[in-house]
Amino acid sequence: MARENQNPPRFEIRPLAADEGGGYRIEFPEYPGCVADGETPEEAIREGRDALISYLRTLEELGRADR
Repeated sequence: MARENQNPPRFEIRPLAADEGGGYRIEFPEYPGCVADGETPEEAIREGRDALISYLRTLEELGRADR
């Protein structure tokens, strides 16, 4: 993957309201639809890293890894 040795992309973390299930949500604005959540900010970051890896692999498989 092209981004593995680069700085990580920008991300945003926000707390989720109780009616959203609680915890925290992480999203990557450069990669629409690449989101994850976790009970703590640290867990959201770990889950977000996994989501981002999967997202980038999918882009690579689709021939769109230049993002």
